Amino acid sequence: MTEPEMFRLIAEELNLKTIQVSNTIELLDDGNTVPFIARYRKEVTGSLDENQIRAIEDRIQYLRALEARKETILKSIEEQGKLTPELAAKIKAVTKLQELEDLYLPYKPKKRTRATVAKEKGLEPLAEMILKQEIVTGSPEEYAQPFVDPEKDVADAEQALQGARDIVAETVSDDAEIRKIIREMTFKTGLLQSEAKKVEGRTPYEMYYEFSEPVNKIRPHRILAINRGEAEGVLKVSIEVDEQRLVAAIEKNYLRNERSIFTDHLKAAIKDAYHRLIAPSIQREVRNALTEQADQHAIGIFAENLKNLLLQPPVRDKIIMGIDPGYRTGCKVAVIDRTGKYLEGATIYPHPPQNKYLEAKSIVRALANKYQVDVIAIGNGTASRETEQMVAELIKEMKDERPLAYIIVNEAGASVYSASKIAQQEFPDLEASMRGNISIARRLQDPLAELVKIDPKSIGVGLYQHDVNQRSLAKALHQVVESAVNMVGVNLNTASASLLRYVSGLTSRTAEA
Repeated sequence: MTEPEMFRLIAEELNLKTIQVSNTIELLDDGNTVPFIARYRKEVTGSLDENQIRAIEDRIQYLRALEARKETILKSIEEQGKLTPELAAKIKAVTKLQELEDLYLPYKPKKRTRATVAKEKGLEPLAEMILKQEIVTGSPEEYAQPFVDPEKDVADAEQALQGARDIVAETVSDDAEIRKIIREMTFKTGLLQSEAKKVEGRTPYEMYYEFSEPVNKIRPHRILAINRGEAEGVLKVSIEVDEQRLVAAIEKNYLRNERSIFTDHLKAAIKDAYHRLIAPSIQREVRNALTEQADQHAIGIFAENLKNLLLQPPVRDKIIMGIDPGYRTGCKVAVIDRTGKYLEGATIYPHPPQNKYLEAKSIVRALANKYQVDVIAIGNGTASRETEQMVAELIKEMKDERPLAYIIVNEAGASVYSASKIAQQEFPDLEASMRGNISIARRLQDPLAELVKIDPKSIGVGLYQHDVNQRSLAKALHQVVESAVNMVGVNLNTASASLLRYVSGLTSRTAEA
């Protein structure tokens, strides 16, 4: 497929004009970022938005990778001397990687299989007789007898027929059309089932101990949960299908002459092909496809969650006190000014085991009055509720001293930031826990500017984020951050290098300059 053909295919798939697709791909190939193209090259793309541009980017990457794989496969088959014009045309015409791999399967270098061993024993002509179904008189054993050769480990006619059936089974398994039929039937009629292995005690997977749901209807979060249960050794997972129906579908494509003396052997080979070769392979493909779909769905949710976090309205021009709650190690307190500059910090111990409740309130009160704090940001981690009660009580007591408010802030990733090089460079003289608390306060003041300093995967944007494809997750979350930064914009005079590196046209090096 040529590049212009790819452009036309993408345009058709996305309901766009070919010129929009080709112009957009040219801009992407030149190194322009998606937000830059969406905002500053509308006249070139025909006003495509970010989602449309990313869809074009994903499809051209897929199709180019597909073309590269086609070239590799064509070269491999040609070197084997088995490339025909018809096969080459089929390979060049496919638009899906799975269809391409199905076509390549018969020519793919294999380890020694039962079929290759049988071919080495010279049993291929007998396999051809079974497949052609032309012989209607005599017995299979009679035609198998000439292939008996003890020196080749073919002791009798039955061993010869068994070897021939092995060759036929592999031929059926390598048939791209058969694989397509079985794959589609498995997707349409299969059931994903899970059952408990021998487990002691309760587990989070009890609802999946006797679980069954159609493959084409199962919800993405259930797939991820079942996968996790299987990985942890709690669940045994399988795909159940009507095997007789699927074997009958294969027979329909191969049985052409019921009068053939080899009909029973052909049926046996087809059944063997399905159970031993096709079913395990197709069911792995189906499981992988389900996982990929679930990953994409989950990553989409994670990306939306991250976007909502990044685009929370900032609380500007306020002096903020951040409190990172805790029990034994105490609650860290930090005050920042209206620009996010750190002013002063302290550690208080209002909760067990120290229970210095009155002292803790006194310290918070003194800092609030000293710096004229407007808002208190409380992290939502351990001891958050108890700390909230203390702060609410203090605000009531201080109503005649100064107006104060409090907000619960998502503290996910604060500990990651506190130990990062960025945090160490910003606050070299502070301990890690205090750095994390400053981050909590700054998140309220300017969520986007603060959260870009943290690896998006560390912000905790979803329940199964560690189960999905990590490369795809990282890519999607990076795109969300990039899009958010370019949507909101930055103040070049105050923006950190962490924020500037997401701005279209700037690199990490220029951001730090």
